[in-house]
Amino acid sequence: MFAAEKKLVSWHVVVALASLALGSLFGPFQALEHMGVNLYPALKSLGIQSYYQGLTLHGVLNALVWTTFFITGFLTLTTVRSLNRALANLTLSWVGFWVMVVGLVTAAIPLLLNQASVLYTFYPPLQAPWYYYLGLTLFVVGSWVCGWSMIATFLAWRKENKGVTTPLLALASLITMVLWQICTLGIAAEILGLIIPWTTGLVQGIDPQLARTLFWFTGHPLVYFWLLPAYVSWYGMIPKQAGGKLFSEPLARFSFWLFLLLSTPLGFHHQYLDPGVPAVWKFIHAVLTYSVFFPSMLTAFNVIASMEIGGRARGGKGLFGWLLKLPWGDPSFTAQALAMILFAFGGAGGLINASYDINLVVHNTAWVPGHFHLTVGTAVTLTFMGILYWMLPYLTGKALWGRKAALWQAWTWFVGMTIFSRGMHWIGLLGAPRRTMLGVAIQNYGSGAWRVPTLFVGIGGLILLVSGTLFFTVMIMTAFFSKEKAEVDMPIAEAAHPEAIPAWLNNWQPWLIGTIVLILIAYGPMLIELISQAQFTSPGFQLW
Repeated sequence: MFAAEKKLVSWHVVVALASLALGSLFGPFQALEHMGVNLYPALKSLGIQSYYQGLTLHGVLNALVWTTFFITGFLTLTTVRSLNRALANLTLSWVGFWVMVVGLVTAAIPLLLNQASVLYTFYPPLQAPWYYYLGLTLFVVGSWVCGWSMIATFLAWRKENKGVTTPLLALASLITMVLWQICTLGIAAEILGLIIPWTTGLVQGIDPQLARTLFWFTGHPLVYFWLLPAYVSWYGMIPKQAGGKLFSEPLARFSFWLFLLLSTPLGFHHQYLDPGVPAVWKFIHAVLTYSVFFPSMLTAFNVIASMEIGGRARGGKGLFGWLLKLPWGDPSFTAQALAMILFAFGGAGGLINASYDINLVVHNTAWVPGHFHLTVGTAVTLTFMGILYWMLPYLTGKALWGRKAALWQAWTWFVGMTIFSRGMHWIGLLGAPRRTMLGVAIQNYGSGAWRVPTLFVGIGGLILLVSGTLFFTVMIMTAFFSKEKAEVDMPIAEAAHPEAIPAWLNNWQPWLIGTIVLILIAYGPMLIELISQAQFTSPGFQLW
C-alpha cells in the first residue's frame, strides 16, 4: 500500500541521512578542538580550510538539511497513512523534493569551497556569495511545495469526508507544515529583500539590525518545526509502542494548536542585547516565550501518562514500577524515551534563556550551543533516529539489523550528549564565547578554569562519534544487507478514552486568525519602525 509514497519518502530519508553523516563528522572535530586537539590543519588537504568552515557545515547540514528532509518525508508519510489516502498530487511532492535538492547543491558548492563560512545563523555583515543564499531560498521553497502537497491531500480527503474529525496524526502533521509556511516568511523576506540585493551589488550596504530581526522571526519558530514532528511520534506512536494508549487526544490536539498560535511571535528574546529593539517589545516577547512553555508542559504530562498506561498494562505495579515494564529492549522506544529525558533539561535551560536577567549572563556564550544540543541535537535528532528504527523496515520491508547495536547507539548518544552538554553549559557559565575556537583561546590566554569543562566536551564528542557510527552502521546494514523480511506497520496509538472531539479543536479558522493577529501585534509596529529607520550602510565581510 502507498508504494509510490514510500519511494518518495525513502528518497527524503536518503538525502537526510547523507546530510547528517557529513554534518555530524565535524561535531567531534569541534569538540576535540575545545579540548585542545585541533585537527583542522590536517583537514586542509581535504578542502576544509578552517574551524569556521567546519562549524558552518555542521550547523547547516545538521540543523537545516537533515531535519528538513527528514521532516518533509516523515510528515508526508504520517499524513498519507493517517488519512489512509494517497497523495492528491504526487508530482507536486516530487517537484518539492527536487527543488530542495537543487537548493541544497547550490548552497553546498560555496560551503565546500569555503566561500560561505558565515555560520548557521548567517548574520550580516558576514557575507557569502549570492548563489549560497539563492540555494537556501530554493531549499525553503521546495519544503513549502512539499507542504502544499500535504495540504492538497488533506483538502481532497476533507471533500470526501465532510464533517469527519481529522485524524490526530494528520492534523498534527499539517499544523507543523502550516507553522513552517508562516514562520519562514521572515527568512524569505531577509534573503530576498535584503541579502540577495546586497550580495549581488544592487545595494552597497545592509542594515544588520533589520536583518537579524527578520532572521529571528524564523529562527525560534524553527525550533518548533524541529520539535513538533518529534511530538507527532511521542503523542501518536510512542503510546502504541509502549503497549498502551494515548491518555488524552483532545489535550494533544490543544497542544498542537497552541504551538501554532504561540511559536512565532517571540523572536525578540534572542535579541535582548540588541540596542535597536525597545525594552517594551523585549518584554512582550518574553511573556510570549513563557507562554509557549505551557503546551510543552501539557505534552510532558500527556505523554508520560500515556507511557504509564502502557507500563501498567505490561504488569507494572506501585508508584514507579511501570517504568521498568516499558519496552526498553525496543531501540525505537528507548531512543525516543531517552530523548525525552534530556529534553526535560533542555526545556529548563530554555526558561533560563528566556529570562532577561539570567540571559545577560549566558547570552552568546557556550551555554547556548549546550542548550541547543539538548534540544535539536537530542530531543529532535535522537527521536528521529528512534523513528527510523521502525520506519526504515517499514519502507524497505527488511527487518532491522542489529537491534542490540541500535540499543547501544541510543544509550551512547544519551551518555555522550549528557557529558558534552554538561561541559558546554559549564564553560558557558565561566564566560566562554560561542562560535569560537576555545582550544586556541585557552592556549593564548591561559584560562585554566576552562580546562575541565572542555575535557567534558571532548570526551562527550568522542562518545557521540561512536554512537553516530553505530547508527549509520545499523541504517546501512538494514537497507543493503538485511536478509530477513519483515512486515512493519506504522505504530498508530489509539485514545485511552474515546470521546467526541470539540468542534473548536477541529476547526482551522479561529487558530489561523489568532496566529496572524498575534504576529501582527507582536511584530508589526516594530518592523514598521525598523524598516522606516533602516540604514543600508554596512559593507560585507568574509573573515575566514
